[in-house]
Amino acid sequence: MNRSAVGFALLSAALFGVSTPAAKALLGSVDPALLAGLFYCGAGIGTGILRRALRSLSTDSAAQETPLARGDVPWLAGAILCGGVIGPLLLMVGLARTEASTASLLLTLEGVATALLAWFVFHENFDRRIALGMLLLVAGAGVLAWSGTATFANVAGMATIVGACVAWGLDNNLTRKVSLADPLQIVEIKGLVAGPVNLLLALAAGSAWPRAEVALAAAIVGFIGYGASLALYVLALRHLGTARTGAYFATAPFLGAVAALAFLHEPLTLQLVAAGFMMAAGVYLHLTERHEHDHVHEPMTHSHPHVHDEHHQHEHGPDDPPGEPHTHVHRHAPLRHSHPHAPDMHHTHQH
Repeated sequence: MNRSAVGFALLSAALFGVSTPAAKALLGSVDPALLAGLFYCGAGIGTGILRRALRSLSTDSAAQETPLARGDVPWLAGAILCGGVIGPLLLMVGLARTEASTASLLLTLEGVATALLAWFVFHENFDRRIALGMLLLVAGAGVLAWSGTATFANVAGMATIVGACVAWGLDNNLTRKVSLADPLQIVEIKGLVAGPVNLLLALAAGSAWPRAEVALAAAIVGFIGYGASLALYVLALRHLGTARTGAYFATAPFLGAVAALAFLHEPLTLQLVAAGFMMAAGVYLHLTERHEHDHVHEPMTHSHPHVHDEHHQHEHGPDDPPGEPHTHVHRHAPLRHSHPHAPDMHHTHQH
């Protein structure tokens, strides 16, 4: 298991989870639909500034991230439509008809939707160990969200929230298709498209524009909890696959609750302890996975930062950059071998 990628996934979950208390505080001053738009705008603008700053400061141009290609556009457009527009819109409609406690519990289904789509639609491999780990992680999130007062009287409201989870699950799987491209560019485009669309929908529905300092605070929270978090999520997708990344991200509500415990001095409850044990067991099952078998790499051509490991034994042209790591278009010849691996972008074979 790629420990760096696991770290990216858990840090992504932590940033998103820690931003949740700030988002809850802002909901008292901003309409939810408008707040979603401000979050995405903050993510897009913030990552755009960060991407250009890092590029100007970088002294190693040979290993820069690969920009999005024309072939990536349909996948990214689908991800933006599902995750940046349809998902938030369905959530806002569902929240208007559903108790907050019920909505929180239902939102844990995003991890389930992500995994099921990855396994049965996009044919990502899994075994009983990974499935059990996912079940424990999602169950822990459910325990954390459960308030004991939820009612299931309004089927329409619940159905729209479940629909939002499916939309975000599809977003995660579509984003995986472009995860070899520059993560900051992906987030920038997502934010700068989804943000204005959500703002326009909110304003058309009659939402009032907040005070300047509130809008700025929302944009900052969006940059951290949506922008930086999503960029790390894309890096994890590149190396772990969709379902496993989604499983680690399911720890977000627990990490957010721990942050509230540490910084807001909220009480330590049996509910939090139980959720922590369940999620720790789920993470352990994923971390200790060993998936190894004889497999075949089909020929492919793409570009991303790499070193000349066993999967990158290609010839260099006169214009290709020297040194390692470096980035250039390269071709993978057919290869058959056996070693431990995760369903990363080089291991998309059938089982």
